[in-house]
Amino acid sequence: MLAILVFLPILACLAILFGAPARLTAIAAATINLVIGLLACCMPKSEVWNFSLTTLEKPAIHLSFSLMDGMSVVMILLSVLVTMAAVLSGKVPAGREKIWYASILLIAAGAIGAFASTDLFYFYAFHELALVPSFLMIGLLGRGDDRREIAWKITIYLGLGSLVLLVGLVWLANLTGTFSIPEMIAAGPVDPSAQKGIALLLLIGFGTLVSLFPFHSWAAPAYASAPAPVSMLHAGVLKKFGLYGLLRLAIPLAPIGLQAWLTPLLILLLGNILWVGLITINQKRLDSMLGNSSVMHMGYIFLAIAALISAPENPLAKSAAILLMFAHGISIALLFGLTDRIERLTGSIDMDDLGGLAKAAPSLALIFGIAAMASIGLPGLANFSGEVLVFLSAFKNYDPMTGLGPVQITCILAIWGVVISAVYMLRAYRRIFQGPSLKSTESVPDLSLTDRIPALLLIIALFAVGLYPNLLLNLLK
Repeated sequence: MLAILVFLPILACLAILFGAPARLTAIAAATINLVIGLLACCMPKSEVWNFSLTTLEKPAIHLSFSLMDGMSVVMILLSVLVTMAAVLSGKVPAGREKIWYASILLIAAGAIGAFASTDLFYFYAFHELALVPSFLMIGLLGRGDDRREIAWKITIYLGLGSLVLLVGLVWLANLTGTFSIPEMIAAGPVDPSAQKGIALLLLIGFGTLVSLFPFHSWAAPAYASAPAPVSMLHAGVLKKFGLYGLLRLAIPLAPIGLQAWLTPLLILLLGNILWVGLITINQKRLDSMLGNSSVMHMGYIFLAIAALISAPENPLAKSAAILLMFAHGISIALLFGLTDRIERLTGSIDMDDLGGLAKAAPSLALIFGIAAMASIGLPGLANFSGEVLVFLSAFKNYDPMTGLGPVQITCILAIWGVVISAVYMLRAYRRIFQGPSLKSTESVPDLSLTDRIPALLLIIALFAVGLYPNLLLNLLK
């Protein structure tokens, strides 16, 4: 069944390129994958999810997929939900239907393949597959006159990050003698003398892909320039690959090495939350604000990872990271989808050119408000559950007798990021939707049914996990 999840988008992509109806084919593939993804949540331990095909004898490399644990299930669920919304979002440029929908499906296939792969070679290869259509879509169909320069910039940034990551992964494979991820984990941590070097390579490699400060400057321009479905999939799903890799590989295989880099990691994640947060406040375009906001919120997930590095027995940290990965992916995908709709309605996403949009488009104002409140961390929505669990995990092993440790001090400083988020998001909402209407907003139409369907799909996920986090946490036990 997991092979269907991975290869169905690829086959649909090929069918589109050979003349099948682009939109209909993409919607059909995304719908089937959504159903399969929901089934995976209901029966994650079934043998139907296992698939393996030997592609090379020496060294042994297998095209193999499995739901290794609840983390894989949650990431696949995130992927299929955002893919469905991405296929239904955005306006396709005339004559570009094939490349538009084929690229969306390839990005989705790469993300799902990376999260489902149990072989290190394909874990890396599927992620690289997803990057290619991302670059093409930004360079060919992105927004702004500098879209090609931005496409080259992210190609260089992520290419270098991927090369650093590849060195670390090959080093791991040489030390463990296998490409099988379950066998690596079962064998336990690698040679302690090599762990510090491996941990550094994985932190830099995965960190660049996640936009860890100071390797983050590619992310906001890329998301601002990309077509809406690419921003939704890359910021919402593909960026989680680096976090998934740290949790899946780095922490179980190089725990001592990661502890050696704990203090630098704590400083860098504060750079994400506080420094990038202040940059986000200064943005005047909605797309740039959301791009920087996405970078900022990665700091909270790194805080949970740092708490896990500091205390591997911490029962909350891993679940907190995964829950917030899911919540952020859904909320940022929803916000990017709505931003595209605002631009199509008004012709601008410069906040100085907008105002009073709620009068003409109340449904858009309501849905955007829900997405904005989720991003801030309003109780009842998924981001709140994730962020609270992150903060609790940072203090899980706090001992009053020894005082505050580095993780607790970092957490106290990081909480100010919640205030920063509220400032930029509420200010953006007020400037776009409240106040007197402008010429660009006074007569725009409200959301159509086609626009509401993907938004409602993501909103349901935000409320379901926000009101009952055990829907996902039970999968992680």
